[in-house]
Amino acid sequence: MANNYLLVIDMQNDFVDGALGTPEAGAIVDAVAERARGFEGQVVFTRDTHGPDYLQTQEGKNLPVTHCVRGTAGWELAPALAEVRSELGAPVIDKPTFGSTELAAWLVARNAEAPIDSIELCGLCTDICVVSNALLIKADLPEVPLCVDSKLCAGVTPQSHEAALSTMRSCQVDVR
Repeated sequence: MANNYLLVIDMQNDFVDGALGTPEAGAIVDAVAERARGFEGQVVFTRDTHGPDYLQTQEGKNLPVTHCVRGTAGWELAPALAEVRSELGAPVIDKPTFGSTELAAWLVARNAEAPIDSIELCGLCTDICVVSNALLIKADLPEVPLCVDSKLCAGVTPQSHEAALSTMRSCQVDVR
């Protein structure tokens, strides 16, 4: 049996229809849920996670929109994804930064236990957290095939989504 991982990045209410929501993000929710539900392998979810001091952080100073504060409705996974996560008993990794060093280290440990055959990423936002996690994982696991499903991602804007896909292609991430 193949040892495959699907990483569902930050499919949270604040990015779908909340403080930083976009129509493009809302449009992929059901398709991401369907992909996760039918995935043959381990599904892992991440949550962008901030504290009440968000606006005083470096990120908050550069993006002064309070979002994904732990314990709020905006921090929760979008309902369709929360349902899939619960059905699968999938792990969730809370991350205080764009890219999760915890997620990358967790994958490195899994790979040491049993070589990973492939890692696939999808979610939000292509141009911030998806690309950051893809590049961290690529750096830590350069020989593991890594892909991003472009139809199951959305960026801050359609243009920044495309720019991030181009960046990932340049770094030998298979963009589908």
